[in-house]
Amino acid sequence: MLEEEYEQRRQLPIHLRPAPPAEPGFEYTIRPATAADLPNIREIYNHYVLNSSVTFDEKPLTLLALGKKFAASEKLAMPYLVAENPRGNLLGVAWVFPWQGNTAARRVVELSIYLGPAATGKGLGKALLEKLLDDAKDSGIREVIAVIADRGADASIQMHKKFGFKEIGRMGKVGYKFDRWLGTVMLQKRLK
Repeated sequence: MLEEEYEQRRQLPIHLRPAPPAEPGFEYTIRPATAADLPNIREIYNHYVLNSSVTFDEKPLTLLALGKKFAASEKLAMPYLVAENPRGNLLGVAWVFPWQGNTAARRVVELSIYLGPAATGKGLGKALLEKLLDDAKDSGIREVIAVIADRGADASIQMHKKFGFKEIGRMGKVGYKFDRWLGTVMLQKRLK
């Protein structure tokens, strides 16, 4: 080695260093989902199936099963939204579906919001929830219910409460996933 390689390199003082390049902004648009989005929606949803307890599903959702639920949602004119970045990559998905799958109660719905792993913590969940509630109201939906896992979803519960959801109940030990019992927190919002 050369002698100069042993010497510490001099550095500019912090105030003279060039600013690091700015990170690109987090941009997205929210639009109605289409059948062409289903493979990407399935990928986002299945990430949560395999890696979290926010859904009690244990097996990845098939494209056929997702397609059937999407078609039923379209038939009932239920809001089903996706958020995508300027390059067309899906960042998140949000939908409502009749409470407990009962189409006779289609004015009472349960909502679902799932974000891609790289899109969390950037305000996208809030934007999707706001648009979903507006679209639900416009489509004549009267009550919206959120059923949220009682572990690891505190941010989701707080976000719903900020939008006027009221806690209406808790159920303990109604799901078993990843070798532990899980409960749910139920929240409800009336749309005027």
